[in-house]
Amino acid sequence: MHSSKYQTLLLWILRIVAAVIMLQTLYFKFSASPESVYIFTTVGIEPWGRIASGVAELIASVLILVPRTSWMGAFMAIGVMSGAIFFHFTTLGIEVMNDGGQLFVYALLVFACSLLILFINRQPIIHQLQSFLKLKDSTSKI
Repeated sequence: MHSSKYQTLLLWILRIVAAVIMLQTLYFKFSASPESVYIFTTVGIEPWGRIASGVAELIASVLILVPRTSWMGAFMAIGVMSGAIFFHFTTLGIEVMNDGGQLFVYALLVFACSLLILFINRQPIIHQLQSFLKLKDSTSKI
């Protein structure tokens, strides 16, 4: 197998892991499960924070699964998971409602997968940003 095939396989594994973790939590967020309500009440943003984070995770998951937009979804997932990790460290604790730290580990996994997606795609991202900035610069001179 050629190294680009390994890279493609690794990217798909990272995308699927991140997306599946985020997507499987949506049922709990959108159905107002007791654990989700407890988490978002504890951090003081229930119900809107719970719903907004669910919508953000849904969008990030879809973007991550589309190769052309996976880097955008990864950026979004890093943002959402940064908030989750922050609240685990400051308000919730690592273990929430006797989950053995499972939600914290999931947040770390999504964060790590998303970072790796960005790292592996760094050249195309840089190229896209440079193209965008050149396009924006040329249109501002009109």
